[in-house]
Amino acid sequence: MLPALFWILAVCAVYSYFLYPLALIALRAITRPEAIAPPGSHTGKPPFLSLIVTVYNEKHRIEQKIQNVLTLDYPADRLELIVASDCSDDGTDELVKTYAEQGIRLVRAEQRLGKENAQLAAIQAAKGEVLVFSDVATKMDPEALQNLSLYFADARVGAVSSEDRFISKDGKVAGEGAYVKYEMWLRQQESQLGGLVGLSGSFFAARAEVCEQWDIHSPSDFNTALNCARLGLRSVTAPNVLGYYEDLKDASREYARKVRTVLRGMTGLARHLDVLNPVQFGLFSFQVFSHKLMRWGVPWFLLALLIVTLVLANDGWIYTLALVAQAVFYGIAAWGHWGRGGRENGAVRLVYFFVQVNLALADSAIQYFKGTRMTTWKPSAR
Repeated sequence: MLPALFWILAVCAVYSYFLYPLALIALRAITRPEAIAPPGSHTGKPPFLSLIVTVYNEKHRIEQKIQNVLTLDYPADRLELIVASDCSDDGTDELVKTYAEQGIRLVRAEQRLGKENAQLAAIQAAKGEVLVFSDVATKMDPEALQNLSLYFADARVGAVSSEDRFISKDGKVAGEGAYVKYEMWLRQQESQLGGLVGLSGSFFAARAEVCEQWDIHSPSDFNTALNCARLGLRSVTAPNVLGYYEDLKDASREYARKVRTVLRGMTGLARHLDVLNPVQFGLFSFQVFSHKLMRWGVPWFLLALLIVTLVLANDGWIYTLALVAQAVFYGIAAWGHWGRGGRENGAVRLVYFFVQVNLALADSAIQYFKGTRMTTWKPSAR
């Protein structure tokens, strides 16, 4: 019984990170889906865009974001710029109003109910065929909107996600570099099959009809992907549309940010469990199960695997080796956390980050089942 459980737990522990990507590659080879490739330029008028920047108490950096928005290369008569305030009370709204003559419009939510509620207020006021959502911390290239808009020339596309680039204070890729690259590659595989299961929450776009059913209690990045699947559309990643983010000022807050993000994701999935029905959602359902549900289970699979391995350690060399491997792995993570200069080594940094992510996943699950929910939103300081 225990040996069988050992192998089941081992497979479950590696499934989301290793076996699922292999399954996506195999599915692409079998189904040979037609790739989404944007045209080189618009053959007619480009779509009318509503760029929505969501803020809460961002007086200290909203002007920097507005200046970035004003440099974007897109026809002025096909673009409106909206700042959606989640009831800011630090003077952010008053500052935004000073840019009214430059085409910046303020939309303020009636109550502080969270990021998605502020976005809903902007959606209801927007005129665009395509709505583009961005956060204050996200810096966009001048050609970002132009590149993004081209994907909507394909009628199969319901939403487009940027790809993330985290930049440290010295201008280099931050500690999550390898992990983020893996996530971007995984998105590209999902993008060509059932569509993304979650977009980059800080910079993405969707057709207006995709945003008609807007759940203010679910993360907008997941809700938008889900709405695309419901409408028979695909949410895709755009490798030539980048969102740049500075590393967090206080690295200790990174863990808390991860917990908040996962807790919001769990809340969103719990509200829409029908998405796990493969009869209704097909490949998209398989991708949500594999990418989200199975990944959220990894810390519990690993913990159970460690316990079972301890019990079986004297029952054969394979279990002894497995126990040593786990001890070394967690020892490396501990060195990365407490050891002097440990995280300067790329391999140590990656192991440390993996363990930190899974501790955050476990923490999120515990908080979720204790009844904790994320109702309001405060951006991380960068």
